[in-house]
Amino acid sequence: MSSHDARAPDVLPDGALPDGAVLLADIHRWAAELGFARVGVANIDLTADEAHFRDWLAAGFDGEMQYLSRHGTKRTRPRELLPGTVSCLSVRMDYWPADAADAADTLADGRLGYVSRYALGRDYHKLMRRRLQILCERIERSVGACGYRAFADSAPVLEKALARNAGLGWIGKHTNLIDASAGSYFFLGEIYLDLELPVATPATAHCGSCSACMPACPTGAIVAPYRLDARRCISYLTIELKGSIPPEFRRAIGNRIYGCDDCQLVCPWNKFSRPSNEPDFSVRHGLDHSELAGLFAWSADDFAGKTRGSAISRIGHERWLRNVAVALGNAPTSATVVAALEARAGDASLLVREHVHWALAEHAARLAGNAPRAPR
Repeated sequence: MSSHDARAPDVLPDGALPDGAVLLADIHRWAAELGFARVGVANIDLTADEAHFRDWLAAGFDGEMQYLSRHGTKRTRPRELLPGTVSCLSVRMDYWPADAADAADTLADGRLGYVSRYALGRDYHKLMRRRLQILCERIERSVGACGYRAFADSAPVLEKALARNAGLGWIGKHTNLIDASAGSYFFLGEIYLDLELPVATPATAHCGSCSACMPACPTGAIVAPYRLDARRCISYLTIELKGSIPPEFRRAIGNRIYGCDDCQLVCPWNKFSRPSNEPDFSVRHGLDHSELAGLFAWSADDFAGKTRGSAISRIGHERWLRNVAVALGNAPTSATVVAALEARAGDASLLVREHVHWALAEHAARLAGNAPRAPR
């Protein structure tokens, strides 16, 4: 809970505080000025979602992401995370970079590395938390000292369920949030408040009979509608998983070296998505369309320099090389690709060496006619 000195509100005629509806209208205006595409107030009762979440954890679908269960029921009971919470503001910020190369073209060229489009620019965590903090301060100037806490994927918060309750969209069969007017290429953020605000009507689902996302998943991670086995998800395998990528998934990963967008790329609602106007989400260092051999040659210093301030930096140089080695194993066989792999066949990292040797074996088998090309 934030403890700030009380400051004079922006507009308080005769000492009166704005009512909830007036304050909410101001919040919408302030949020838009800060670059948020939408904002809504969520009902914080997540009883049904808590049962679903517990069932998902019990199935072991979280893999190595123990942090998802570390905080008990704080994730599904906002008042346990922040005592005194009455309302939750949920916000959306679009991220698809307008200057990015066509995603399908990059995926189709096995010589290139595919980076999930949300990670091509600067890391959204700090940017969104900073903007949310400004929004909190605007609210406090309007009503006087209040309790709040802002989140941007930075604490145990069930953000998609809250966003649905705030009317920002429904949770699709691929488990991402979908806005009927804007698709799913956006980040979510939250503000827990001790202020009473008018809650939105939760969004209703509109996937209907469409299940395009399910067969589109290269590794079959969407095991049933609205049910994702993270252990099979390429985003998990290339970002969250710290050790060896299971061999049974390596060919299916194709040239995806950080995350995966496939389930969203085929979603028909994304025909309504719009590129982001946020300069910080613009492509950096050509990572929307870079050759794998060049990326594999990055030293630890190169990696640190070129991913500084990016979400990619969180996986570190070793896992970066692991991911690129798998993609190189799936790339069309060429002297350039084989030479890049052979240059790291004796890498100091056992993890890297393992994936390099697998990749070289793939090319050797392909040249001998004993292995199929990796699927795209």
